[in-house]
Amino acid sequence: MWFERALLPEGWAEQVRLELADGRIHAVIPAAPRRPGEANHGIALPGLCNLHSHAFQRAMAGLTERAGPQGDDFWSWRELMYRFLARLTPTDVQAIAALAYSEMLESGFTRVGEFHYLHHGPDGRAYDHRAEMAEAIAAAAEDSGIALSLLCCFYAHSDFGGAAPQEGQRRFINSVDGFATLIAQSRSIISRLPDANIGIAPHSLRAVTPEELSELQRLWPEGPMHIHAAEQTREVEACMARLGAPPVRWLLDHAGIDARWCLIHATHMTAAETTELACSGAVAGLCPLTEANLGDGIFPTRDYLGAGGHFGVGTDSNITIDAPSELRSLDYAQRLVLQRRNPLARGPSSGRTLFAAAHQGGARALGITADGLKPGACADVVALNGDEVAIFARRDDSILDSWIYASRSSLIREVWRGGRQVVVEGLHVARPRIVARYRKILHRLLT
Repeated sequence: MWFERALLPEGWAEQVRLELADGRIHAVIPAAPRRPGEANHGIALPGLCNLHSHAFQRAMAGLTERAGPQGDDFWSWRELMYRFLARLTPTDVQAIAALAYSEMLESGFTRVGEFHYLHHGPDGRAYDHRAEMAEAIAAAAEDSGIALSLLCCFYAHSDFGGAAPQEGQRRFINSVDGFATLIAQSRSIISRLPDANIGIAPHSLRAVTPEELSELQRLWPEGPMHIHAAEQTREVEACMARLGAPPVRWLLDHAGIDARWCLIHATHMTAAETTELACSGAVAGLCPLTEANLGDGIFPTRDYLGAGGHFGVGTDSNITIDAPSELRSLDYAQRLVLQRRNPLARGPSSGRTLFAAAHQGGARALGITADGLKPGACADVVALNGDEVAIFARRDDSILDSWIYASRSSLIREVWRGGRQVVVEGLHVARPRIVARYRKILHRLLT
């Protein structure tokens, strides 16, 4: 494949030919004149990792934008989410996830970290095949072609102190022994998918006791470990009352936070927690569009990056699936708080800073290597259309700046995942079929 420009690990290069073999990049040849009849695929970027997704929530997008009589917040949104998921079958989840994953590929994400907590039937009983819902997620990943990091979520309680689960949470709940069976079956399921891996996701300190968290770490000492933390001030206050410290502080002091960990949101931290989390080697999993939609708050990105912290981005509730919008929203929140321009830039380009950090941090959080476009790397390639107005006549980092900050819609023309082309002319190759199936599911669920 020939590109007029490509972002390589060592920087931008012109007239780049990529040679692929068995789903990987076999050779990268810069300064290679275009051959007669050779297609120009535009501008090549490495694919990004979406480190945090609840795929089924894509079907809820736009359905919760009505204020209740007593106001609206994360906790009232959560009750609506519980009511929505109560009816979902594995077939429904597969159809919704396939749509979400195809949209992720169209947006520039080539791997998804699926924070998977919808495990059981509507009555809360485990399916005969305990990992039937994980099977649906894997089938959706296979159908769409996206690389899957299945983050199996352990959820046991409704609040701090081991409180009994609520009725709306009954489809999530596992014992440690039941969870071990779920993990074993899920490993077998994803083994058939190319480049898939698995991680452990204790949902939050609300849903997992300290003793259970310790047992999860003992049973699975390797691989990605993800947890929601400090998303809402009410959560922080409850954690302080019950455990004697805010969530991030408690995790830093008691959980051995290191490079295998990803703390999702971590919105409400003290200055000391921000610095210590940055120095721990963990990744902050930021989901700016969802955090804005839910009114969570604003992560201290500038201070965290200044302390050397790693971050990646996720689409979380999938209210909108758009990689450049996640990066732009992350930056714009800091501009509004700090009342200055380009506060996150490390070097002259804000776009390059954000893209590089999200590329590296997302891969780190999902337990893979961020190889980029180099020989031996997985052939995950995103091609921007260089003829589009937003990036016309731009060069190098100005391309990223214009894509992230100045494009009216996605500039992505083609995407290859593991060497297989999954997006052509901006649309997923199976979009008509995937959308038709999704439409039937939504008609039944909503009418």
